[in-house]
Amino acid sequence: MSVDVVTFGCRLNAYESEVIRREAEQAGLADTIVINSCAVTNEAVAQARQSIRKLKRERPAARIVVTGCAAQTQAEMFAGMAEVDRVVGNDEKMRGEAWRATRAAFDAPFGIERSEKVAVADIMAVTEMAPHLLDGFERGLPRVFVQVQNGCDHRCTFCIIPYGRGNSRSVPMGAVVDQVRALVARGHAEIVLTGVDLTSYGADLPATPKLGQLVRQILRHVPELKRLRISSIDSVEADRDLLDVIADDSRLMPHLHLSLQSGDDMILKRMKRRHSRKDAIDFCAQVRRLRPDIAFGADIIAGFPTETEEMFTRSLDLVEECELTFLHVFPYSRRPGTPAARMPQVDGGAIKERAKRLRAAGEAALLRRLAAEVGATRDVLIESNRQGRTEHFLPVAIDGDVPGLVRRLMMTGHDGARLVGSCGDDEDGCEAVRLGALMITGIESNEACDERRSRERHQNSLK
Repeated sequence: MSVDVVTFGCRLNAYESEVIRREAEQAGLADTIVINSCAVTNEAVAQARQSIRKLKRERPAARIVVTGCAAQTQAEMFAGMAEVDRVVGNDEKMRGEAWRATRAAFDAPFGIERSEKVAVADIMAVTEMAPHLLDGFERGLPRVFVQVQNGCDHRCTFCIIPYGRGNSRSVPMGAVVDQVRALVARGHAEIVLTGVDLTSYGADLPATPKLGQLVRQILRHVPELKRLRISSIDSVEADRDLLDVIADDSRLMPHLHLSLQSGDDMILKRMKRRHSRKDAIDFCAQVRRLRPDIAFGADIIAGFPTETEEMFTRSLDLVEECELTFLHVFPYSRRPGTPAARMPQVDGGAIKERAKRLRAAGEAALLRRLAAEVGATRDVLIESNRQGRTEHFLPVAIDGDVPGLVRRLMMTGHDGARLVGSCGDDEDGCEAVRLGALMITGIESNEACDERRSRERHQNSLK
């Protein structure tokens, strides 16, 4: 049997899981389950532990390896689990030698010594980041992630992630461009740049390029790329080049996810964030002037230590003041070793209630945006035969289509969670662009038709 990777947490982990699978399989591991864990909340750690126990019951003969942020910060805890065969650090998991060493340990005639069970080094000593030119993504997967940065130099008082990922380090621009070019050549329709602290990109590289410069280089040197998206950013660190390219190049998708965390200035100071409430509101207004159709998402924490009802209300109001569309709500989770864990805590019941109110505000904001989109024509990336995403990352229900197409659809309504897309009465007038093949006004070239039919036969064979 091959290597199975179970991924918890962020988009970066999803990307890294592809590297893990490739490196572990090339090392010769078999019948092995890798848990790529998350440490953002206590719940994420608990979910990883539950998954480990469940998987061991289901596959008692399989080896279980734990890696990721929780493995980096709580290695001994995972090593103490009888179900776990090895713990691999967050830097080590990206290196082939770590997986070769893991196989050697598994093949040892007398089993793994307790001292060999943990392979976790000091993440703070890692100063460079090797790019991974992945060729293992499934062909035709509409959207893929490219890691351009890792780690974080900031020390927000609630966050344990710097201790799981180390200090900020970046992939050189040339290596990023090469990977994007290779992925586009393989037929991937949309590239998402991802990292832990994206807007710190380049600070450790020669000439200290900024994120905006990287985005410009990608769009300039990979003209075949149709859709580029960036994941979560820190608005106060957005550079001028990034703002200019948001305004000037339609291939950069009009969707930004912001790390806001709170709408109250005192709470932001206690979090050691680098922006104020006014900074957040002004940034959203500035970007909206440059790109009026922009859609914003944001992370907000409910119930941070010392947060009063009045302070929380300012976070709630921020949803409308920043005109957010997507809201990712985190009920505050007390992480041992962080400064916030030593602050006066908010009652657990109040945290749950505030998180519920924030989620309701987020749902209302999404409904407003869905309603506003009805009647608009959007370019929709087809993700499956039932759903796609607009340029603004809004989900669209469709009635059967080929994944990987970018189709121009009319938004005819919504169901409360997704838009409903249609070609209208004239199906031949429905525009579609298949990356790597010619499809004009719905009429396929012979090559595109052959490729589509081959894909459909392959998909049917998997059913």
